[in-house]
Amino acid sequence: MPWSTQFDEPIKLGGDRALVTLQHAADYIMNLPHDLQQQPHWQVAVENLINAAETGGGWLMFARIGMMRALNGDQPKR
Repeated sequence: MPWSTQFDEPIKLGGDRALVTLQHAADYIMNLPHDLQQQPHWQVAVENLINAAETGGGWLMFARIGMMRALNGDQPKR
């Protein structure tokens, strides 16, 4: 599956910004400070993005979920 593959629903970042494709999500992570990129929840998101790009299938959904969890700091809601 190419990196230009779109998520089923864009991941909203606030304002008019959204992550629409696997590439958008990867670029977002690559623009984070290095110490943030190394946090476990961002590493899981990266792994799922790579799996989606390499194999497709259900990994696209996992990539979206991984990004959503990482953006929310992987914190449970109270």
